[in-house]
Amino acid sequence: MSERSIIIRRARTNNLADVDVDVPRNRLVVFAGVSGSGKSSLVFDTIAAEAGYQINETFPPFARNRLPKWTRPDVEHIEGLTPVIVVDQRRIGGNARSTVGTITDAWTYLRLLFSRLSHPYVGESSHFSFNEPAGMCPACSGLGEVVVTAVERILDLDRSLAEGAILLPGFGNGGYWYAQYADIGSFDPGTPLRRWTPSEREALLYGGQAAAQLGRKPPKGYEGVVERFERIYLHTSDNLSERKQETIRRFTRAETCPECGGDRLGKAARTATVLGHTIGEMARMEITKLAGLVRTIDSARVAPAVEALTARLEGMIRIGLGYLTLSRATTTLSGGESQRIKMVRHLGSSLTEMTYVVDEPSVGLHPTDVESMIRILERLRDSGNTVLVVEHDPAVMAHADQVIELGPGAGDGGGRLVFQGTYARLRESGSPTGRALARQQPIKRAPRPATGSFTVADANRNNLRNLTVRFPTGVLTVLTGVAGSGKSSLAGELVAQHDAVVIDQKPVSTNRRSTPITYTGVAPAIRKLFARHNGVPAALFSANSEGACPDCGGLGVIYTDLAFMDGQEVGCRTCHGRRFTPEVLAHTVNGLSIADVDDLTVDQADARLPDQGIARALRQLSAVGLGYLRLGQSLSTLSGGECQRVKIAKELREAGQPTVYVLDEPTTGLHMDDIDTLLHVLGDLVEHGHTVVVIEHNLDVIRQADWLIDLGPGPGRHGGTVLFEGRVADHTDRTTPTGRALG
Repeated sequence: MSERSIIIRRARTNNLADVDVDVPRNRLVVFAGVSGSGKSSLVFDTIAAEAGYQINETFPPFARNRLPKWTRPDVEHIEGLTPVIVVDQRRIGGNARSTVGTITDAWTYLRLLFSRLSHPYVGESSHFSFNEPAGMCPACSGLGEVVVTAVERILDLDRSLAEGAILLPGFGNGGYWYAQYADIGSFDPGTPLRRWTPSEREALLYGGQAAAQLGRKPPKGYEGVVERFERIYLHTSDNLSERKQETIRRFTRAETCPECGGDRLGKAARTATVLGHTIGEMARMEITKLAGLVRTIDSARVAPAVEALTARLEGMIRIGLGYLTLSRATTTLSGGESQRIKMVRHLGSSLTEMTYVVDEPSVGLHPTDVESMIRILERLRDSGNTVLVVEHDPAVMAHADQVIELGPGAGDGGGRLVFQGTYARLRESGSPTGRALARQQPIKRAPRPATGSFTVADANRNNLRNLTVRFPTGVLTVLTGVAGSGKSSLAGELVAQHDAVVIDQKPVSTNRRSTPITYTGVAPAIRKLFARHNGVPAALFSANSEGACPDCGGLGVIYTDLAFMDGQEVGCRTCHGRRFTPEVLAHTVNGLSIADVDDLTVDQADARLPDQGIARALRQLSAVGLGYLRLGQSLSTLSGGECQRVKIAKELREAGQPTVYVLDEPTTGLHMDDIDTLLHVLGDLVEHGHTVVVIEHNLDVIRQADWLIDLGPGPGRHGGTVLFEGRVADHTDRTTPTGRALG
């Protein structure tokens, strides 16, 4: 019988150029290619999108409205699809109530155990749920934290009341509440608060007994500044305006709930124990330790719950997350941790003939941890599923049944099938990925000399053990170590203790009007260029201003909400997607209208726009490997790695004085060729006098660093110590994970 396949004919989604390909089913298939080559367009936006759309069509309209929305791909023919499960890198996020325990259902089984076995007996499992009234701490409503006034931010002690010593909105001189303090005769409005007695300042802030003991008592009903602030801002049930929300962010902070100590639960649930431990104590245990404890429960009454909980915990351990705790908030997880948490859900599934679509599962993993991820992918395949992986790591490609490469370039230069076959054949193929795999190790260079140093002192964030670490300036420093070893915590301490610019992979903007040129500041120069050439105001050439199409408001599309059916987005019939009025489009530069410029790629615009300032700015985008982006492309469509490189380009454009830059895994989403480009960019930052600190697992980047700080040896409580500080070539300790990987 011939091998079953997903058959795709003439796929044209995004930059795909009429791609024809047969993807084998029940196999582990890796999709490779340079950044922007069309991998995600084929795997996510074509295969996954069509499968998701067809599954949704089997549900009635009411249910479809509550399912994930899928946009049908531009493809002539596709068959052989099975139900799809997408495991992407988007952070799980969630709200303040979402934890590792709740997102994996491990907490559900743990509280079931406590409801049956705990002493003293508390009640049903809902009494151990911080999301239900029966179980949540009444003081913090199950959040584990309370919002308190940051009193130290409220007063400027060097000012008098008349000079605006109370910094809260509405409390300064001329504000609505000012007279309640300055004009009541109890306080001297002309004396700086630093010269007041402590009891006078306490009376101003809190009223109460301190106010009653003032020489001139305040009027009846007097409220201290803190009392009034909390009543107005914190004890109100109405919808808060953006202004009020900003005030709350500025003048409050979160503290551990004094009632429950962060356990989130009511008193009865906090004191009940199983095996001598409360549920809060178990939630704070590392998952590896918790799994060992749970295995000792031998009561036949709860055997199914023990089995289910153990399976969840062991799944997280196998996937390299044994250092986490069930109490860890999902909002604090990295993209790689979020992705692996999602995979835990599927490891015990008995479903077969599913299509798993996985986006760069090696992200966030030390080279020594990649093997465990590969075994998980192989388990999913061996259970009778199709596993499609977008990946750049050669170690993952080497275990694939088949590699499919898109390219040869990015954007308009990609979108074509350039290779399909085994990993061994790929290495000999001469394709961009094949050439990169066959290339020898990069030439080693001598480390750059430091221009000085700064120190991060007494760092004890998360698992750090009161570290004091010296960072050289004017060079490229790399932080290494297994996932959870403390790299991000040390980088966080660096940023907290010193002025540093963080260039992470968070979305640049959720505003669909934001584009690479608006974010990097090139757009005004382009508008001025058109204004100069045509003798008209520059505002005409902004789709957010005077020149915008009046019917679509400069978006180029009209969106119609169809209630329980999928919303419909169609091109604007007035401007036909061009976003501007006909009068504006009549103005040109070198034969290009402002809408034509939006359609150009960065590299094309560099060659065609007659302005050296614009060209220099565009070359900074090209320098970070983004020459394939279109000038008018929405930033909301960019990957995490692309967002990070846009931020780097902006810093290249704006950087003045020597600055410390901290980058979180900048190789995410990068092909091996693109990593070479990234290294040149980081080198340029250093050559301009800046200091660059990167958290990284990629061995090419590590080997090119001037200084290495290796943390570990393990994750969580097994890490948090510095194993090595010095030049990369001197890290020869093969007993450490990084040392072995470099050896």
